[in-house]
Amino acid sequence: MSRRVVITAASAITPIGYGQRDIVESLQQGVSGVKPLRDDGLLASRIHSKVFGTVDYPIPFDFARRFRKTMGPVANYACQVAGDVLAASGLDQEFISSGRLGVAFGSTHGSPTVQRDIYRTFFQQLDSGFSSIGAVDYLRSMVHTTAVNITRMFHITGRVIATATACTTGSQAIGFGYEAIKFGLQDAMICGAADEYDTTTVAVFDNLLACSVAFNEHPEQTPRPFDKKRDGLVVGEGAGAVLLEDYASAKRRGAPILAEVLGFACTNNGGDMILPNLEGITATLQLALQEAQLVPEKVDFISAHATATKMGDSIEAQAIAQVYGNRSPYVSGLKGYTGHTMGACGAIELICTLYMMQTGFLAPTLNLEEVDPRCAMIQHTPACMDADTRIAAIQNFAFGGVNTCLLIRKGTDAG
Repeated sequence: MSRRVVITAASAITPIGYGQRDIVESLQQGVSGVKPLRDDGLLASRIHSKVFGTVDYPIPFDFARRFRKTMGPVANYACQVAGDVLAASGLDQEFISSGRLGVAFGSTHGSPTVQRDIYRTFFQQLDSGFSSIGAVDYLRSMVHTTAVNITRMFHITGRVIATATACTTGSQAIGFGYEAIKFGLQDAMICGAADEYDTTTVAVFDNLLACSVAFNEHPEQTPRPFDKKRDGLVVGEGAGAVLLEDYASAKRRGAPILAEVLGFACTNNGGDMILPNLEGITATLQLALQEAQLVPEKVDFISAHATATKMGDSIEAQAIAQVYGNRSPYVSGLKGYTGHTMGACGAIELICTLYMMQTGFLAPTLNLEEVDPRCAMIQHTPACMDADTRIAAIQNFAFGGVNTCLLIRKGTDAG
């Protein structure tokens, strides 16, 4: 049994806006969501990188108290976008709670804000006990907090897939949800990922010398994917969710088809835990095309992972060139706008790509002023341009050697 899988709703909270209108406007106008790192005391003062992709606008999070008590910041983000897609879906509660709707959702490591408070309490109360740690603190901090808080809030009883593979968390969630529907295990899936603002995440990458430090005084000028002056990634926050459905069911109930998921590939390099691997990435892109039964010439646009690290961008560019040859699709690195939203990046970047396909334009890589010669073998999107993008690839790669690629087709072509 193999079924077609379509996207019928989407929502994203990002450093460049919440929802399609704001995100499209920011992409078209070249707006950066990178801001100065918030000063949270001693930790921030010891970090060299002083920039962050920040959600700096209010979000209501109008959840009942009985739900809020098990939710940290990352679950707030997750439940907000999941609620958005359910509200847009038109699905009734009988189906939502029928067991035929599941959730594939994740984050990099649960809620680091809550985790830090728990550890602080442990170390400060060694002699007096740990009575101030609440019964729900673990539920707010655990790695699968996003997925299970979504199921609890909306009374979803289908399967739960909680992904946690760093930068491929969101793309894995969408890919695994796609496979669950394709092979008849579920009729619909809410898929995505979220990550919250926390300086400990910046500290980790800063310690690895992977963060941007040269543009601390001008946050909007970094990160710089594929650019000659790029000097590292910028950590960010946000969330993205899509509703995936069996195509026949979506058509039968008259749901709007935003896009069709044509293929998904997920592989591991089987080697180094940090450095990108040309052979592994190349194999992943090829496998996704094979699974989607597409020749490279059919792909119009690539949303590159493009974190703005020296090695990562150049190896990704080489992989694209090997797979697509002289006829490279247009390529953009959307992290130039948002920073690296960690586990959420795959979901957010797929949604940004979806919005561009719907609106009929392509956004260039922000801050790409002079292409690094080591990244010059691909076709960079030259400027914000009108484009009828029919098929797009979304690529993400993670620490641990995890590689993913999703292929989607424009909704009007999915019928």
